[in-house]
Amino acid sequence: MSTSERLTEVFASAKEIEFDNSSKLILFSDSHRGDNSWADEFANNQNLFLHALNDYYQKGFTYIEIGDGDELWENERFEDIRKAHQDVFKLMQKFYQGGKLYLIWGNHDIERKAREKVEETLHRYYDEPTKRWEPFFEGIQVYEGLILRHKGTGKKIFLVHGHQADLFNDWLWPLNRLLQRYVWKPLQLFGVKDQTCPAKNFRRQVKIEEELKRWAKAHDQMLVAGHTHSPAFPSPGEPLYFNAGSCVHPLWITGIEIQNGQIILAKWRVRVRDDGALYVEKELLVEGDLASYMI
Repeated sequence: MSTSERLTEVFASAKEIEFDNSSKLILFSDSHRGDNSWADEFANNQNLFLHALNDYYQKGFTYIEIGDGDELWENERFEDIRKAHQDVFKLMQKFYQGGKLYLIWGNHDIERKAREKVEETLHRYYDEPTKRWEPFFEGIQVYEGLILRHKGTGKKIFLVHGHQADLFNDWLWPLNRLLQRYVWKPLQLFGVKDQTCPAKNFRRQVKIEEELKRWAKAHDQMLVAGHTHSPAFPSPGEPLYFNAGSCVHPLWITGIEIQNGQIILAKWRVRVRDDGALYVEKELLVEGDLASYMI
């Protein structure tokens, strides 16, 4: 099946979520939460991510995670990830309890396309201190794709992780997971880059992005993805391909905001004041009128 057919298939079956110009949404991708070992690329950004996500929570945003939230290729047990990043999951629970959390699976958490796996790992967890099963994200579903449909115009925004445009990480994911877990993770501890990852292989990254752009252009459809870890925001006249970037860059995290009829590519990073004090800065990299993109 071609990239176009794969994306069209996901689009046709995607759950629709209504929104309007008063809605506030934040889209993060590729957190790759791990077990807090040296190979856990998210660990360095955990506090930065927590600060940003808490800011969005306090302001009433809905959080949509568009794939590779948890690193389930390098780590066999999700329980290790849950324990390593408990504060993050407690905050995500607050979003979920308020009806403001949606999850999309990517290639690194592709096992969540199986409902029984979601029920086993996300619906509840075993609390060792109390020796009881506790509700976690009880009843949650994880999707391959989502569609944001504007109440007023009926126009749609397609949300998908983007690995569907990457043969090695889509159809051949079992092989890639095996390599990631037993070859690249040990090598990563010594600083060797995983060349199967599009974020670390520029040629593959460009090829994947071109496939996603081609689909967006052919279908005159606004598309927001992740997977490549490379933020993207189209200029006028370009295909309607957006990318939320990632939360594992060594110096910052990026995400896409939708609010007040605007779409914004935002960057969060830690800065240093003249007196040496650290602070978190949010920078709006690009913003535009959402209506001009939802053609």
